[in-house]
Amino acid sequence: MSMDTRQALRCISLFAGLSDEVLDRLAHVAVRRLYPPGETIIVEGEPCQAVYFIARGHVRVYRLSPGGRQQVLARMGPGQAFNTVPPFQPQPLNHATVEALTPVTLYAIPGDDFRRLVSECPELALAILRDFAHRLDHLTNLVEDLSLHTVRGRLARFLLEHAEAGQVTRRWTQDEIAAELGTVRDVLGRTLRAFADAGLLRLERQRIVLLDRRALEAEAQR
Repeated sequence: MSMDTRQALRCISLFAGLSDEVLDRLAHVAVRRLYPPGETIIVEGEPCQAVYFIARGHVRVYRLSPGGRQQVLARMGPGQAFNTVPPFQPQPLNHATVEALTPVTLYAIPGDDFRRLVSECPELALAILRDFAHRLDHLTNLVEDLSLHTVRGRLARFLLEHAEAGQVTRRWTQDEIAAELGTVRDVLGRTLRAFADAGLLRLERQRIVLLDRRALEAEAQR
């Protein structure tokens, strides 16, 4: 076992409160993996091979509709974990596709080993239950957002959350924003233009400038 592996696992929020003994057992079966930006780490529907814990970098978790439309479920970064649910199901399949957004360093624990350790270590089992509860809250909020809020409301909230000094500076494509909001590019484009026509924002080549935060905050409640 590498002490570096143990130290890296200690930084994973899921493992932060575990005893040294349990952490050592996890470190014995964990494998360090590196992924460049844009590489797919796991694919939705394929057999689950492992559980993954992010040490460095950020990933995007999404699902595809039969027509190829993306729905982003989460963006994750250092200290977070994904694919923790499938090992405990009768047919362990990956629930979503995960793609590296930046250079990513993660630790993979084979599904069989992870399930065995959870059954043998009560403190790890409790940590996993807390993680499952957090994921359930996240997915419940996502369903509520998609079912109870309009695209206008979801877009207004997205713009407010990602604005820095009154402007959205990261180079989001309209396809990426649409996937984040659970809509399609055409609808997103029309909504952005409607906001611009109403004086809520200004569309520039590389950025979106917010002009009326109060009006956007009102839209975010729709």
